[in-house]
Amino acid sequence: MTELETAMGMIIDVFARYSGAEGNKQSLTKAELKTLMEKELPGFLQSGKDKDAVDRLLKDLDANGDAEVDFSEFIVFVAALTSTCHMYFQQAGPK
Repeated sequence: MTELETAMGMIIDVFARYSGAEGNKQSLTKAELKTLMEKELPGFLQSGKDKDAVDRLLKDLDANGDAEVDFSEFIVFVAALTSTCHMYFQQAGPK
């Protein structure tokens, strides 16, 4: 597989690893999203200092209002976060 195909597969695998622990295997509940964030993006939640961060994130990602994050909603988050990182590294320039 190419690097991009591998990366896409990894994103799918990460979502599948955390979704369905509490019910629907096609979406992340608030608790599942929190666990995913803590394990896969530990710096994003700033070590638990902001107790409402997961609530706000779920609200922002939940486009269809079902109080869960499906794969399409999750991939929008991954794409936005990746784009933000790309812009940051472009601004930082070569070292």
